[in-house]
Amino acid sequence: MRERWMAMPPAARQNFQRNAERWLQMSPEERDVMRQRENLRRETIRRETDAALRDSGLRLSPQEHAQFESRYIQERRKVEQTLRQQIETERQQQLPAIDSTAEEEFQIDQPTKGPAAKPVASPKSKK
Repeated sequence: MRERWMAMPPAARQNFQRNAERWLQMSPEERDVMRQRENLRRETIRRETDAALRDSGLRLSPQEHAQFESRYIQERRKVEQTLRQQIETERQQQLPAIDSTAEEEFQIDQPTKGPAAKPVASPKSKK
C-alpha cells in the first residue's frame, strides 16, 4: 500500500486526501449513496468493457480478458478526464458572457439610480 502511495503523483495524493476527508465528514446514509453510485459506475464500465470485447470478436483467455479490461478502463479514464477538462475550459470561457447578460437583465429590472426626487417642502418651512 505504501508503495502505491509513493508511486502516486503529488496531485493524485492531494485528491485522494481531499476525498478521504470528505468521506469522513459524510453521514452513514451519504456513504451508502456514494457506495451505490460507485458500484453502479463499476457495473456500467464492466458491461461496456464486455461489450467492447464482444464487438471486437476477440477470444481471450481469462488472463488476457483481465488485461483487456484493465487497459480498456485505463484508456476510458483518460478519455473521461480529457472530456472533463474540455468541458471545464469551455465553461470558463462562456461564464463571462453569462455574467454580463445576467447583470444587464437585473440592472434593467432595478429602478434607475438617477437623481432622487426632491422632497416636498412642508408648509411650515415656507415663510
